[in-house]
Amino acid sequence: MSRIQLALRVGDLQGSIEFYSKLFGTEPVKLRPGYANFAVAEPPLKLVLLEGESGQDTVMDHLGVEVADSDTVHDATQRLSELGLFTQVEDDTTCCYATQDKVWVHGPGREPWEVYVVKADSAEFGQDSLATEPAECCGSECCTTETTSAAASA
Repeated sequence: MSRIQLALRVGDLQGSIEFYSKLFGTEPVKLRPGYANFAVAEPPLKLVLLEGESGQDTVMDHLGVEVADSDTVHDATQRLSELGLFTQVEDDTTCCYATQDKVWVHGPGREPWEVYVVKADSAEFGQDSLATEPAECCGSECCTTETTSAAASA
């Protein structure tokens, strides 16, 4: 079986283990001092957490999971919200030359994760409404969106 591996250096190993256990619905398959390894069946992913300096932010741009349809994005939003995670929803957003539905959650090191579906191609790259240049797409401030949160809708 093929899977993507992501190695992250994190400043709060225990907090990261708790977050990723919730996000993926599984516990680490290997724990060692300063190290945790997840073998996620769906989506196929090997996630490695390496303990960095205490309190440091995780260094990366973002991580994503592409899914088959909007219903799956909405199901993820509900599940993550029910687990007490703050979610940021972007429906019908134009990002990276595609129309997408997505939900964002952030881990303890402020690393952004998106669960998204590509609904259609777009001639537009997408643009942050506050920027004059195309936004760095798929970050925490992504393109043209309508943003909501679980906290705002509660």
